[in-house]
Amino acid sequence: MTNLEFQIDNFMLYCTSRNLARKTLASYEQTLKLFAKYLKDNFEIDDASKVQSGHIRQYIKYLQERGKYTVVSKQESVNKNHPHNRTDYKKEISTTTIANYVRNIKVFFNYLHEIERELPKNPIEKIENPKVERKMKQTLSPEEIRSVLSQFDISKFHDYRNWVITRLLLDTGMRIGECLSLMPEHIDFNHKSILIKNAKNKQERYVYFSVKLSSDLKSWLKYRDRYSDSPFVFPTTKGTQLDIRNYEKALRDAGKKVKVDIHPHQLRNNFAKYYILHGGDWFTLSRILGHSGVEVTQKAYLDFSNEEVGKKYQKHSPLANMEGI
Repeated sequence: MTNLEFQIDNFMLYCTSRNLARKTLASYEQTLKLFAKYLKDNFEIDDASKVQSGHIRQYIKYLQERGKYTVVSKQESVNKNHPHNRTDYKKEISTTTIANYVRNIKVFFNYLHEIERELPKNPIEKIENPKVERKMKQTLSPEEIRSVLSQFDISKFHDYRNWVITRLLLDTGMRIGECLSLMPEHIDFNHKSILIKNAKNKQERYVYFSVKLSSDLKSWLKYRDRYSDSPFVFPTTKGTQLDIRNYEKALRDAGKKVKVDIHPHQLRNNFAKYYILHGGDWFTLSRILGHSGVEVTQKAYLDFSNEEVGKKYQKHSPLANMEGI
């Protein structure tokens, strides 16, 4: 094992001990192993202390020039996943993806410099993240949402389940992973609230649902109890926890039938935008979404279109809301 491989392995153990999400761990490991391969192949560097700022800048340039899936950390993954068959094979890597790679590399070298004291000088210190062009989050119209929901055949167990999940995500703003791990005891119908136990930031929080959704949930739970004794609110037909990818595919397929591009996180985005458009405040929204602060929420959801801003203005116009003027 080389010095760099040892340091990456040690870093991953450190991250695991901090109970970081599996998705985050996988992102760190993939990024660092690809970076280590690049250093070995192009500069014959296998020692973390020999990495300089110039090597990192060269890697960023390399990422901007090479295509997607053209490099893997393990050759056996090529035989298993066949990346050359993907429709986006060799296409340009997005600036957002490159920025994520740079961020992961920064975390690693900050760890070596500040926590482990392995590096007297931090090579990442003066490296700036690539500037990411902000993309406006698409707002689905009520008509589009209705058309997608209409594609689920609620006489079938899995379609009825997916129909309720879709409405729940849109009504509460919870993440799909949080939704699929729900158990009946997490739902409080008296206060129309749901306790989120497996939040992304490891901190429990409450989300809230409407009277309309309350009726949907009660009906679904009665139906579910007739066909399943699973501990989960939204189980598979076998009673196991529903996999995120299976729901994503079902939602995406329903959208394709009516030419609506839709995915689970988009329902969370739309919850946030409609919440603000209908007069909700940023502080409450931040609490519901489980963000660390209002600034995080505003940064994520401040991209309203001119039409949306115009509609919100008409609702809250000072003159229009003053009687006798």
